[in-house]
Amino acid sequence: MSEIINDYNEGKVLLIDKPLNWTSFDVVKKLKFALKVKKIGHAGTLDPLATGLLILCTGKMTKSIEKYQAQEKEYTGEFTLGYTTPSYDLETEPEFQSKTNHLKLEDVNKATQHFVGEIEQTPPIFSAVKTGGKRAYSLAREGKEVKLKSRVVTISEFEITDFDENRVSFRVRCSKGTYIRSLAHDYGEKLGVGAYLSALKRTKIGDFSVDDAENLNEFVKNNKVNTNDRP
Repeated sequence: MSEIINDYNEGKVLLIDKPLNWTSFDVVKKLKFALKVKKIGHAGTLDPLATGLLILCTGKMTKSIEKYQAQEKEYTGEFTLGYTTPSYDLETEPEFQSKTNHLKLEDVNKATQHFVGEIEQTPPIFSAVKTGGKRAYSLAREGKEVKLKSRVVTISEFEITDFDENRVSFRVRCSKGTYIRSLAHDYGEKLGVGAYLSALKRTKIGDFSVDDAENLNEFVKNNKVNTNDRP
């Protein structure tokens, strides 16, 4: 057991498939306690309502976190058309905007072309971006007005993989700092019907794939470490 702990303290890269409704910090806290490691961090936040690949670095490997954060990422998920939410996802209640029965596959495919390459994107007000020294989501949840600056991000691929009534499934490859929630919102505006992000999974970070990631609880169990419930 001590050899396992010492190994993680020395430095490892872990691939975890983040569970739904967990924050990235929840996963860090769980593994720090379970593995008894002094230093551990993640290489790129996933929202609580997102699942998928989370890279964690322990010990000396925490020095590599920025390198992994900078790599291109791939996501799959679903947009719901015809509705919007203040958070651009299901953290807040959907509000009806427009009927979508006039949309065809050609329309939803064509709209993706406006978001490929370098684009300007404004982060959601329900995000961890700091404004005036506070997290934007804290101000938004207090009902305060939040204004965030746009940023340039790069989307190298944006593909519609399925379309059924007002549900659009997609695959996106993008640069660091891209908000898929903002992409959902802007995509809905381009179609003229509104949209929000209703499902999201991170499938790749650079050459790392979620196919190689481990279930969090299985990882803890297989390494014979503390199996207490979620912190």
